[in-house]
Amino acid sequence: MSEQLKGFIHTITEQYLNVFSIRILQKGHLLAHWDRDKDQRRVQHSISKSFTCMAVGLALEEGLIHLDATLGDYFSYDHAPVAQRNLPSPQELRLRDLLRMTSGHDSPPLWADERASLTEKDWAKYYMSLPLDRVPGEQFTYSSGDTFMISAMLQAATGQTVKDYLTPRLFDPLGIHDVEWETSPLGVTLGCAGLWISNEELSRFGQLLLQEGHWEGTQLVPADWIRQATSQQIETTGEGDWGKGYGYQFWMCSHDAYRADGAYGQLCIVIPSKEAVICINSEEENMQGILNAVWNEVLPLYTQR
Repeated sequence: MSEQLKGFIHTITEQYLNVFSIRILQKGHLLAHWDRDKDQRRVQHSISKSFTCMAVGLALEEGLIHLDATLGDYFSYDHAPVAQRNLPSPQELRLRDLLRMTSGHDSPPLWADERASLTEKDWAKYYMSLPLDRVPGEQFTYSSGDTFMISAMLQAATGQTVKDYLTPRLFDPLGIHDVEWETSPLGVTLGCAGLWISNEELSRFGQLLLQEGHWEGTQLVPADWIRQATSQQIETTGEGDWGKGYGYQFWMCSHDAYRADGAYGQLCIVIPSKEAVICINSEEENMQGILNAVWNEVLPLYTQR
């Protein structure tokens, strides 16, 4: 199955790109795959965010939350920060602001290093203790803390952790069982990171996205929600495929594609015009190099069909 991927394998080898696994699908069929060793469950880093986004869509459909819900609707702390320069309090942040990462922080809270060293165990309390630097809703700043707060809001709204909420609604129907997903010290599903699945399991998620939430005769996630989440909701200023815009916990990218994207080269790329899904697991900082190899060496495999 790796014969078709010779060009991709040659490129990543020549450029010393540490890719472990690739799966390419079209119309739900596996066209080709390659594993350096064996496909196994690995931490997906920020691809976790896109799974959390699915929980939002389901909770919206069930009427348990709405996009204009605020942090203050679910969390109340005595020591809220003093508003800066007539800016709103974090309590006024809306779910839609968090989804598109426009919360208004110059230095996003709850990065991995900060999470590892934070003495405050209530991470929602810590997040809401930090004043905003600008008006929410206007400017994109990538923030894992925003996604953690989405997870915390969902837990407050549904009465379940995001992992437990998604298990019967998404994971089990996709055949992804006994999922491990890291939590905060108080047991809140991390949401922004920490989900462990294999690349093959990730490819099922990609196929679900391509099919706009439809899976084996059942609509698992509302199609309209997936269309919203995977459409540009805010502009981004990054280089290359990081400058194509952001949806709700999904990146827009070249070739009218979109992707779930995790640190060190975890990628779930969906190309609707090709009815294509490309999933990659890696341990590699040069993620644009991997994406360039996809556009140059993998994308032509679809145009030949």
